[in-house]
Amino acid sequence: MTEVVVDHAEGAVPVHALCDKELAGFLDGRQAFVKAFAELSDFKAKAGQVLVVPDTAGAIDRVLLGLGEAGDAQSFRALAAKLPAGDYRIASAPAEIAPDQIALAFALGSYRFDRYKKKGEKHPRLVAGEGVDVAQVRSIAHACALARDMVNTPPNDMGPLQIETIAREIAEQHGASITVITGEGLLEANYPAVHAVGRAAVPERAPRMIEITWGEAGKPLIALVGKGVVFDTGGLDIKPAAGMRNMKKDMGGAAHALALGRMIMAASLPVRLAILVPVVENAISGDAMRPGDVLDSRKGLTIEVGNTDAEGRLILADALTRAGELEPALTIDLATLTGAARMALGPQLPPFYTDDDELAAQIEAAAQAVADPLWRMPLWKGYVDSIDSDVADIKNDSDAWAQAGSITAALFLQKFAPSGPWVHLDIFAWNPRGRPGWPSGGEAQSIRALYAMIAARFA
Repeated sequence: MTEVVVDHAEGAVPVHALCDKELAGFLDGRQAFVKAFAELSDFKAKAGQVLVVPDTAGAIDRVLLGLGEAGDAQSFRALAAKLPAGDYRIASAPAEIAPDQIALAFALGSYRFDRYKKKGEKHPRLVAGEGVDVAQVRSIAHACALARDMVNTPPNDMGPLQIETIAREIAEQHGASITVITGEGLLEANYPAVHAVGRAAVPERAPRMIEITWGEAGKPLIALVGKGVVFDTGGLDIKPAAGMRNMKKDMGGAAHALALGRMIMAASLPVRLAILVPVVENAISGDAMRPGDVLDSRKGLTIEVGNTDAEGRLILADALTRAGELEPALTIDLATLTGAARMALGPQLPPFYTDDDELAAQIEAAAQAVADPLWRMPLWKGYVDSIDSDVADIKNDSDAWAQAGSITAALFLQKFAPSGPWVHLDIFAWNPRGRPGWPSGGEAQSIRALYAMIAARFA
């Protein structure tokens, strides 16, 4: 991505970030023209409002950014989307908003997915405030852009091989090791559920299990598991057209796991990493798994396929079992898993599930600190009977009486999760409504909060 946060630039235009209650005092100290221009433009310092103030020659004199009643760093995402090309600096902002968070929000708001469009568009740039670690800001912004690019890329250009290629590039860049098991090799290596979900795809889009390992022996191990369904037809329980339209994003968990792993490795955090990414296409063919099939799993539990459109939890089951074999100090899985999560909390607030109260508190604190919203949901044991099967150890679709589809999916995954601290995130990875700083399409959710939590927990 274009570098939009820089160390310095001559002649950068000053930006004043103002809460609504500060606006009158600010304007009283300015030339009459500035006050009149603000009134003419109906600038009230509402959250996300941007006013570009010209000088007498028609050039940009300064910029006013509205923060609303209080404001946080994420308000600066709108700034990046509304400014004309040029260099800018923050001349004033509330003291409680950290300069590094302002710079990062500006970088996140500058994101555009233009792979398939004519290039040449120029971007505004922000001169980082004093003390900002520009390299770290760029590293986090680049990782978030990677996740968004992967989610936005259409499935004909983001198949299993392309995800493998990205994983290999990340591993090579950071001196990590990588193994990839493909196709029929999954059966020999005991990943039967991954194979069952992906076997219906054409050979060049064969399923695979990707494992990246990084870090020094003796450091605590973090396992990152990401759902990588490059396209989800629903299988034989085929989705309707509207439900299938955006299923290019069903590999969002894999994209987020790779992006989070890249953040951790780039920062050389004092941990070891295992990034486990099962990658499949849930296709339809004569070899597709059927409703009523009973699958083996790496853990040894048999799984009845109640619905072929509940395939993500099947591949995660094998990957989580593999994570447990590595005896991690912390396991995090990320998946675009259920529509029920969106029904409960909408597209902007991903739920997370864990029985570890200390871990939950750390995640919540980190999410608030970096304005990367998450919401804890319960692993309600009263619903666990809904995934009992009459013919197998467990089934992949819950009984209708339980209703809580996101919770029952998390309870399914818990059956395969490693012992010790584990958290499951049911992310959406998508902005259904474009707005300044949040263009419609792929979105990076939760990984900034998770990175901050990991950095603090393993400091």
